[in-house]
Amino acid sequence: MKSMTAAVAIALSTLALSASAMTPIKDAELSAVTGQDGVSIGANLNVNIGSFVYTDTDAVDPATGLGGGSVSFNNIKVTGLVAATIDILSQNSFLQAASAAGVVSAGPAYYSGGDVVQIAIPSDVQVDNSKLLSISVDSIKMGHNIPGKSFGSMAINQIDLRGTQVWIWAH
Repeated sequence: MKSMTAAVAIALSTLALSASAMTPIKDAELSAVTGQDGVSIGANLNVNIGSFVYTDTDAVDPATGLGGGSVSFNNIKVTGLVAATIDILSQNSFLQAASAAGVVSAGPAYYSGGDVVQIAIPSDVQVDNSKLLSISVDSIKMGHNIPGKSFGSMAINQIDLRGTQVWIWAH
């Protein structure tokens, strides 16, 4: 049994040594190696919000309880494509990007140095205008919901977020 245990131990140590062995690579071979950093993210947004209601309580007459009012925006939809990249920026690259974006010249508040995660919507992404972000509101109603009555609808079309950058860091 001892010889069997020793054989298993020798076999496992041989496997471990061969698995961790590194071989040098020549400069000519290394120059042929290519890679890519970062991660790309694509999203087809389909956000639905039941309603957004604004209520004015300041105009209510305290004696009668009348007045005030509300406006409701119903069946709000946000649709469209978003393509983003995620990269790790060095401290210098981040400070240059933040400065170029007009955030601050020395780095945003709470930034204490180090690498930063950047989420960016590239400005060179080709997106058909019909696929850009759009927001629609099916109906706009005031006060009581009277069936069939609405001030109409509203839409904000072709919201273009290309060129947007977001930075994330620990503090």
